[in-house]
Amino acid sequence: MTISMTARAAAAALGAAAALAAGPLAAQTKVLINPGDQGEQSRFAVYSAWKTAVEAALRKDKLTPVVALSTDATADLATTRSRLHDIFVAPAHVIGSALRYGYTPVVGLDAPVRAVLVVPKDSPVKSLQDAAGKRLGLPLQDSLVTYLVRGEVNAANTTIKQHFGGVFETRYQEALLPCLQVRRCDIVAVERSVYDRWVAAGEPVRIVMESKSSPALSVAVKDGSGVNADTVRAAIADSSAITQGVKLASLSKRDFEYVSTLGYFTPRVLPGATVVDAKTVQQLMQSGAQYIDTRTEAEFRAGRVPGAKLVPYVEKSPKEADYDPSLDKFDLSQLPADKSASLIFACNGAECWKSFKASHAAVKAGYTKVHWFRGGFPEWRSAGLQVHKDD
Repeated sequence: MTISMTARAAAAALGAAAALAAGPLAAQTKVLINPGDQGEQSRFAVYSAWKTAVEAALRKDKLTPVVALSTDATADLATTRSRLHDIFVAPAHVIGSALRYGYTPVVGLDAPVRAVLVVPKDSPVKSLQDAAGKRLGLPLQDSLVTYLVRGEVNAANTTIKQHFGGVFETRYQEALLPCLQVRRCDIVAVERSVYDRWVAAGEPVRIVMESKSSPALSVAVKDGSGVNADTVRAAIADSSAITQGVKLASLSKRDFEYVSTLGYFTPRVLPGATVVDAKTVQQLMQSGAQYIDTRTEAEFRAGRVPGAKLVPYVEKSPKEADYDPSLDKFDLSQLPADKSASLIFACNGAECWKSFKASHAAVKAGYTKVHWFRGGFPEWRSAGLQVHKDD
């Protein structure tokens, strides 16, 4: 039987009326929980404990929780940018990313995480530099440990692929001890707490590199989501399954500065160039150095260092130490013909790769006095120094 358009419209209207009569739908609050780098049984137990606590908090505020379990932090990092979830319970690198896209940290476990590179006691390796060409054992790429190690390696102006002779990956950190024992791995990356357990058990291992501290599993709430952060914090504090043997810590954005910058900031060093700060830049320019601004023309016109010359770096390559410069465009002919000229390259701060890449291009072209102003225009402006802009 064929239903006419009029009949369909009437049916739709009746359905809408029925829905209104039943009252408004309860708002759904989307929660994503990633228990982190745990074993399967531990992962499920951690997920269940946090799920129970968050659900209790939301229902207290008459919100309807929709909770999802994640085991893929790489995918979670992408969802922070799209703001798909109202609440994240996740390792620090996911929370750190979320804070850049409109989330606020609420609370976390008071058990800071450090990543360490570990070798057998009889290994000749004594530093990250010594590990060049060695076989590295890592947790899978979405692990906080791997994220911290990758960031530290990147900060040393190299990459895991470039620096190590091979990489062995495993989901669980404890599996990396046998990798060392059978000499399949020359060096492995684990949490400091895992290393401490190995030492306590009498394993002959030692640390050759240690990262700074990062928060443990934490909670962040999307700004404007209607979620009461105090209610969430109280519910987690009341959960014995979460707090058993572990204290909680109130967190601020500052606690995530280290881990959030590792993921996308430029290296801290650049061979062939000198890294300089705003005060040094000012002194160099007073002595005749040329400031090369590698930003866009619009950014340059909106505000710049007095005396700066605009030479845009058109960036298409990835923001990583082993980028392919052939994908980019930078007009070296705009630089002085004298290769001994003192040059300063800058852009929009430590997270901007354009000045890093331009400095590298100048070094490769034979310039001998290359200064990289890593903090760039934001640091200059924050130092209270004079700024020029077009009217």
